[in-house]
Amino acid sequence: MKIYLYPLVASLIFCSIVIAQKSETIQSTSKISKTQQWENQFVDDSFDGWQIFRNQDDSKSGWSLHDGVLIYNSEKATGEGNKSLISDATYRNFEIKFDWKVSPKGNSGFMWGVSLDEKFEHPFESGPEIQVLDPAVYLGDENNQNHTAGALYDLIAPHTLVTKDAGQWNSFHIKIDYDENRTVVIHNDVEILNFPLHGPQWDELIANSKFANIEGFGTYQTGHLAFQDHPGVISFKNVKIKSLD
Repeated sequence: MKIYLYPLVASLIFCSIVIAQKSETIQSTSKISKTQQWENQFVDDSFDGWQIFRNQDDSKSGWSLHDGVLIYNSEKATGEGNKSLISDATYRNFEIKFDWKVSPKGNSGFMWGVSLDEKFEHPFESGPEIQVLDPAVYLGDENNQNHTAGALYDLIAPHTLVTKDAGQWNSFHIKIDYDENRTVVIHNDVEILNFPLHGPQWDELIANSKFANIEGFGTYQTGHLAFQDHPGVISFKNVKIKSLD
């Protein structure tokens, strides 16, 4: 009898190994699928997952949601201090897509790597910003193209100017990847920026900018996301985020 049990036991062990390998593969695939899904923000006109910067007493306002459109109106904003909208969650490697439009001379921005450390009075003191702006503000001003729409604010001017006029919808698709050490910004279906996130080139950019003396700026590889408060009426819609971690 023992002679016939050995093949049976070996067969059972082999089957167990195969099942375990399949289980690991399924779990791995499930993990990949989870981290590579786009997640819609501001669903059902809800601010779930977002908050106004340091608004513990709920005194700040200015943001509203109407039919899936996120709007900041500086004339309706109340309360003291910065009123940028901050994600509850933190991100390291991710992609974000959103559409935006501004009123004439309107101004805003998208930031990542934002720290809520008390030493920072504003999100822009820690988080780099992709500029959201009426393109007419710096039209023809060659000395300030690193401040125009699509720029990495005060650091890099966009390679190509493709922003539509105030009152028209624009799109951003931004990829932040610290592992690849690369950011790509696609604006209205055109790649306008491509730059590293750390290392000598990044350090040199900061050293030659208005942020040179702000300790901690651009150094947080994991941080909050922010839509900036600024004068004018700024609208966002179709905000989607995909984690790459």
